[in-house]
Amino acid sequence: MTERDSDLAHTARKEIIGKIEKAARIAGRRPSDIALIAVSKTRDSDEIRPLLEEGHRIFGENRVQEAAAKWPALRDDYPEAELHMIGQLQSNKAADAVALFDCIHSLDRPSLIKALAKEMDRQDRKIPCFLQVNIGEEPQKGGCDIAAVPKLLEQAREYGLSVIGLMAVPPDDANPAPYFALLAKLAGDHDLKQLSMGMSGDFETAIKLGATHVRVGTALFGPRPA
Repeated sequence: MTERDSDLAHTARKEIIGKIEKAARIAGRRPSDIALIAVSKTRDSDEIRPLLEEGHRIFGENRVQEAAAKWPALRDDYPEAELHMIGQLQSNKAADAVALFDCIHSLDRPSLIKALAKEMDRQDRKIPCFLQVNIGEEPQKGGCDIAAVPKLLEQAREYGLSVIGLMAVPPDDANPAPYFALLAKLAGDHDLKQLSMGMSGDFETAIKLGATHVRVGTALFGPRPA
């Protein structure tokens, strides 16, 4: 890791945290109530280490296999790092996900509920989960239908899973505010306190509408190579 890498990580993180603090103040919220998840998918260890050196500790990955290839070594050096699964999760990857991640944001169907509950019992790990909602009703995206939220929450609780909130990704090229507001209403209707919503281009809007976890990648790491 070069001094330039360290300086870039410091500047990027400071800028994002400043924006989080400003958005929180505008919304009358405490910045400390908002978790910044650094989305490190497709980033190699050399790109991640500067943020770890800077003191950042919460990271998000989209794929179990990719995370398993780089995070065990990183955690040897930074054991307090917290890893969140933010991508779609296949039921047959439940064992690896439970072993590796500290929070799962993509719970979205009965088969995954059963697989995760089984593995959490087997591994004696209780990992908090977000129920992912397909808030824009887009067939190409993960997440459950809005109408399925009550039943899936009931099933998850029956299996002993800790569902702490809702997660969603609004449609591309659309004003995200109505979708964030809808997700916040759904969470309130079901007495859920946490909201995983908002990415590099819209996290400030998400915070103003109640986000407790924002998932920021490009704004922290820079553009991905072509």
